[in-house]
Amino acid sequence: MEQTNIPIYDEKIVKQAKKEMIDDKEIYDISDFFKIFADSTRLEIIWALDNRELSVNDLCVVVNMSKSSVSHQLKTLRDNKIVKYRKKGKNVFYSLDDEHVSIIIETARRHLKEEK
Repeated sequence: MEQTNIPIYDEKIVKQAKKEMIDDKEIYDISDFFKIFADSTRLEIIWALDNRELSVNDLCVVVNMSKSSVSHQLKTLRDNKIVKYRKKGKNVFYSLDDEHVSIIIETARRHLKEEK
């Protein structure tokens, strides 16, 4: 008797899982969102802004980077609604856009600290 390589699966469970899948556009949007966190420089800036507002100059000192490098990363973070800013005179102050960003970072930290 010839054996076939047809996988055996539970049709009912597969059908339900397919029904609950999110659409491709949303998958790509979520993937793009997480790519923002994949850059260690951006992540360092995000962490520096967790629970505090900092000026661009303050951020430069905290993350030990040039103003142009920090500004470049802040633009990416702004464009992706990770950080927000306010102007006070000639100074620009940045903070995290909302508490969801902090939750994402803290969740990742807890996950990585779990004992395996």
